Amino acid sequence: MPRPAFFQERCKGCELCTVACPQKLIIMSSTLNGKGYTFATCPDESACIGCALCAKACPDSVIEIYK
Repeated sequence: MPRPAFFQERCKGCELCTVACPQKLIIMSSTLNGKGYTFATCPDESACIGCALCAKACPDSVIEIYK
């Protein structure tokens, strides 16, 4: 079962991954990371289909998909 992993401190809050996810699983946190940005997160990782479109869209290598 695929599982997304997010490196929150790398995220700059561009939200490109939220647009790229066909399942619309990725949301932006309501808290800030150490750099002062809201960061991407996936509250329902079990619904991830492992397409990795989110990871490909991310310019900062925040997301990795583990299969």
